Amino acid sequence: MNVTAMPSRSLPPAAPLPPLLDTAALHALLEDAAGGIRPVRLLDVRWALDGSKGHGTYLTGHLPDAVYLDLDTELAAPARPEAGRHPLPEPEDFAASLRRAGVSEDTLVVAYDDSNGAPAGRLVWMLRALGFEAAVLSGGLAAWDGELETAEVRPEPGDVSARDWPLDRIATADEVAAGQALVVDARAPERYRGEVEPIDPRAGHVPGAVNLPFDGNLDENGRFMDPQELRRRFEAAGVSADRETIVYCGSGVTATHDLLALESAGFTRLRLFPGSWSQWSAEEARPVAVGPNP
Repeated sequence: MNVTAMPSRSLPPAAPLPPLLDTAALHALLEDAAGGIRPVRLLDVRWALDGSKGHGTYLTGHLPDAVYLDLDTELAAPARPEAGRHPLPEPEDFAASLRRAGVSEDTLVVAYDDSNGAPAGRLVWMLRALGFEAAVLSGGLAAWDGELETAEVRPEPGDVSARDWPLDRIATADEVAAGQALVVDARAPERYRGEVEPIDPRAGHVPGAVNLPFDGNLDENGRFMDPQELRRRFEAAGVSADRETIVYCGSGVTATHDLLALESAGFTRLRLFPGSWSQWSAEEARPVAVGPNP
């Protein structure tokens, strides 16, 4: 099958897990796990904003031994205007969800979805921000070349402990407004320009933000482009190694797609604005820009 090559295609046992994996690399990890080298947990994060995907979708067919995690209830705290539609969950709540899914301190996590990698990216970004080794399966369910299962998977509970969200991976609205970092808007161009706003209080974008829609990270097969192509894309938009980049979207989900692609391309000074446009647009004192320019 035609899959996009990713770094560390065959990972040695001690190699750090890159943020993006193809199916060949996943098979290698699973073979290592079967040999007792490093445990791997597959996590299914299929989700849709309109509620059309979720646990029921998982039960129609999922990767072998994969456990389902719900984005709305396990990867986010309840929505509130001052924190946006998908605030990061409390550390203990997130740890409890991971333990329920069978994740332990030494577990390698590979997450997937069946859309564009953004729901899985939310989980993987959260895990990597906390120091866990985790990766997105590039291409998601469609890229998998093995059998599927339909039974609910209930693993033995994991043993992870709660970890606080690190401040160097998260940006506040005031830090976004300060103008010190390059601010990237990962939403669709029409939402960035302020032509439509189907969800949040006001239309437009953060003044000074550049638009890098997250789906521009994918090739024609729906898989992440290789790191060199991603780097060219980001550098053309003004991303550089010597300046911090803060990424936002509507509610802190699709922004993680850009963040993982940026990491794959070799950039390290990266932060997420978790409240994203849903928080910014709800604060009436915050300025709003419209049109195609920052």
